[in-house]
This record gives sequence, structure tokens and C-alpha cells, in this order.
Amino acid sequence: MTLAVTRCRVCGSEEFRSQFREGSHEVRRCVECGFVWVSPRLEDAELLALYNSERYWRSDSPRTVGYGDYRGEARLYLRTFRRRLDRALRDGPHGGRALDVGCGAGYSLEVLAERGFDVHGVEVSETIAREAQARLGAERVHIGTLDTSPHPPGSFELVTMWDVVEHVVDPRALLEHARRLLRPDGLLVLETQNVDSLFARLLGRRWHHYKHDEHLSHFAPASLSRLLQETGLRVDTVTPRFAGKYVSGAFMAERSGRLHPVLARVLKPLGRLGGRRGVYVNLMDEILVLARPAV
Repeated sequence: MTLAVTRCRVCGSEEFRSQFREGSHEVRRCVECGFVWVSPRLEDAELLALYNSERYWRSDSPRTVGYGDYRGEARLYLRTFRRRLDRALRDGPHGGRALDVGCGAGYSLEVLAERGFDVHGVEVSETIAREAQARLGAERVHIGTLDTSPHPPGSFELVTMWDVVEHVVDPRALLEHARRLLRPDGLLVLETQNVDSLFARLLGRRWHHYKHDEHLSHFAPASLSRLLQETGLRVDTVTPRFAGKYVSGAFMAERSGRLHPVLARVLKPLGRLGGRRGVYVNLMDEILVLARPAV
């Protein structure tokens, strides 16, 4: 079951042009603000079922949906978050209450706890949130959406969202809620893909972040900055420099299949490289955003 999406989630315009079609999906770009979205999309119940399924967290086809082995790459996620947070929190905050929206198994929360934060998480997938609860305590991880979470306004020094905003049906509502949760001197750290990056433009429809069942929205610095400003946030930083990640050789070989199946087979030996520590990769097609409540 799918729903057509005809209105831009950033500016509300119904004028768009089709970038390309792939199967039953069309990738559309707003003529007014440049925001990109997928239509049709799964209905809400089916989206939740997707994120709740075990096949999402250990997918047979991670280049089209889900993760190849999310749990098996825990060490790589921990290294990634340590590196990203070292940069993102260089100017603070250096403690207080932190909320990770879409916390998965709690890897980012674990790193924030190492830094002395009082950590809390929100995760819609019960399948993976139970692991975060086991890691950090059941009382620290709410299973559900931000709207159903128990946190009062102005209760966090830090809110983080890693690879989340592109997944939600209503990114404006998500960011408005995040803004309400921040204290006046709080910080929002957000990471997502950049649909206008050089790599995305060179690859076109073969770009590895076009995963139509789950990536409902595609932002660029301009459209994301506009949405943040309209939801009461002042954008301090938008950069691809610190948005890289540690990946396994198997990940690199598998994602190359988006370019061509033969290339994936040729690069399959990469799966033996990188080991448990992985390889740091930054294709400059993701952006790290720092924003604060507007005065």
C-alpha cells in the first residue's frame, strides 16, 4: 500500500519536476525550493513494519533497503560517532542531558555517555530499541516516536539525529518538536545525505542513497537550512567535512553493486579488508549540521 506525495514538505509548493523514475517510484524535485522527495511512499503502518522487521537490520539487499549487518558493525558505528562528536561538540555542550532521535541499538548514546552526558533515546523499531535498552537501561530509551516520548519542552542541552530526517513522513514536525525540547542554549546535531553533492549529481539514479522504501526525503544544504530556520533554529554550520564514517570492506564492495553488478563481484575480495577497525570513508555526499534555537 502506497501514498502519492504531491506537495513539497519544505515550502508547500505543488510544482515539481520529475528527476527520474525507478520501478513504481518517482523522485521529484520542488521547483520552488529544490527539496527532493519520493512518490509514492509506503503507508505509515508499513513503514513501521519495515523498521521493525529483522530483515531491515540484516538485509539481503542493503543497497536497496536496510543494513547488511547492523549489529555486526557495532565497533564501526562507535568509532564513527566518536569521531563525529569530537568535531561536532568541540565548542560544547560538554555535558548535561542528551537525546538521540532514532537511536537504533544505542551506539551514539554509548559514546555520549562516555563523554559524561545523561543520555536518552527514542526509537520506533522495537526490534532494535530493545538492544539499546539492554545496553543503557530500559528507562533511557523510549520505543515509539518523538511525539509519544515523555520528555518535556526545554529539557535537553543536546539533541542528535543521525540518518533520521530523510526517513520521516513529516520532517518539519520532527524539527519543530526537536526545537521545543532544546534549552535556549542547546544544540541540535543533524546528519543526512546531500542530494546536490557532486557525487550524487555524477551518479544520478545510481547514487547509493536512493533507497526508495525508506529514504522518503532528500535534502541539500539550502533546503535543509530553510526548513531549520522556519522551525525556529539558527544554523551555525553545514559541512560535509565531518560526515564520513568507518565502513567495512564488505560494505564498500556491496554498495558498488549500485553502480554495476559486475563491479560488485570484482570488488568482493574487499570484504576481507578493513578488519574490525574498518576504513574511514568520506564521499562528501553527506552533511553534518549544527543548529541552535533562534533568539
